Amino acid sequence: MIWSKVIKEIIFFSLTGPGIVGNIFIFVLHVCTFVLGPDKKLVNLILIHLAFSNIIIICSIGIREIAIIAYFRNFLDDYSCKTVIYLGRVARGLSICTTCLLSMIQAIIISPRSNLWRKLKPQTAWQILPYLLLFWIFNSLISSNLLHYITAVSSMNGSGSEIYMGNCYMLPSRQGVRWLFLSLMTLRDVIFQSLMGWSSGYMAFHLYKHHKRVLYLHCSRFANNSSPEIRATLSTLNLMICFLVFYWADFMFSVYIGSTLRHDFMKLNIKTFLELGYAVFSPLILINRDVNIAKSGRAH
Repeated sequence: MIWSKVIKEIIFFSLTGPGIVGNIFIFVLHVCTFVLGPDKKLVNLILIHLAFSNIIIICSIGIREIAIIAYFRNFLDDYSCKTVIYLGRVARGLSICTTCLLSMIQAIIISPRSNLWRKLKPQTAWQILPYLLLFWIFNSLISSNLLHYITAVSSMNGSGSEIYMGNCYMLPSRQGVRWLFLSLMTLRDVIFQSLMGWSSGYMAFHLYKHHKRVLYLHCSRFANNSSPEIRATLSTLNLMICFLVFYWADFMFSVYIGSTLRHDFMKLNIKTFLELGYAVFSPLILINRDVNIAKSGRAH
């Protein structure tokens, strides 16, 4: 039991530490680039928002896990439980929406100038702000049920029908309320992942055509020194793959946990890893993206 606790602590802190540092680095880097750079690029503002959402996710899960690891049973009161879990759920939705927006913007950027989608591209970075504000409003509303049904361990009456959420519990709700919010979240995920799939497929097709063109030209120098636009597109595709892998793994594992009566610590630890996965590993892809674009820019 002691060794399992130690291993859990090592894995948890080895994930959250680099995850927080990586997202803060991405956040600061793109804030500086956006504020000090000559051009206010759309992608910079989107990546700032994505990094901020990831930081909230990691902190939300981190606070709950630290309370469990340190055995602080009454570490979170009702207000703290509601705030931490609500912000974590909202940030998860923001991560989905922002990743989709990044994918679509990148697909529009690489589309031909005569393409209809290219005409829909926002002309300035500030035109992205209404989309981000809409994401906040939408995700805040479809997660608002948590503010009523989340409670702390110290406020429990021990009915046995509550859902454990790491030092906090979710009280049972009426079936109509549960299905309403579940339907809204499902609708959000279906819409944004469909848009993400379309834009990712379009980018993959564009990269395939680019690769065929390079092979046709038989120009190794051109192949090894792709334009910053191509490198950005490739990194965005890698980001989409990372998101989809962790999202669907978390979804299927949640279904598995929901179908079993026993929620042991091993299952909860795996679910925590899957929930943290995208927020932790996406900064590595973005840092690699920025490094490759910088090298490509100097080469050109």
